[in-house]
Amino acid sequence: MTETTKPRRAQILDSASRLFSERGYHATSMRDLAGDLGMQGGSLYAHISGKEELLIEIVNVASRQFDEALFTLRDIQLPADEKLREAMHRHIRVVADNMDSATVFFHEWKHLSPEAYARVTGWRDSIDAFYRELITRGISEGTFRADLDPRMTAYLVLSAVNWAYTWYRPGGPLTPGDVADSFADMLLGGLRSEIGSIA
Repeated sequence: MTETTKPRRAQILDSASRLFSERGYHATSMRDLAGDLGMQGGSLYAHISGKEELLIEIVNVASRQFDEALFTLRDIQLPADEKLREAMHRHIRVVADNMDSATVFFHEWKHLSPEAYARVTGWRDSIDAFYRELITRGISEGTFRADLDPRMTAYLVLSAVNWAYTWYRPGGPLTPGDVADSFADMLLGGLRSEIGSIA
């Protein structure tokens, strides 16, 4: 589907994602959005109630993309180290395929109203718990070192995959898979127990 054949609301969301990513949420006005879309300023209000509606929808769509990519891994039977690598692949793929909305999601969500802000922090907690579960399982099965702190280890993994939006550029020399494998190789080298390394 080309940009011109997309439904108007999808075009508005795409434009908002790009402008919020490039300029920031507060620095982007409704007039900026209308101008980017070739619309009169007042015409936007036929489609949306205001900027925050767009920010909330961008954040909600991004959170669903991460949920669908990651939480489906829970029922897949893989050793913890392989599952962690796959999770990092999927996480970085969502970021790389949606750079504008990922930037908005990770950087602009702090401008949400209290209710929407609370939903995002709840989502962040669920993703954190997902990675902590992976680490904890790896420790219990002997794949990861017994002295690891699952919470701190999950923070380390999340720091690597979440912040890819700040420097990764699609079309560059590294594919999302290259980035995920590089991060996973470095992290897993420090996480694996001697038994897990031998296996």
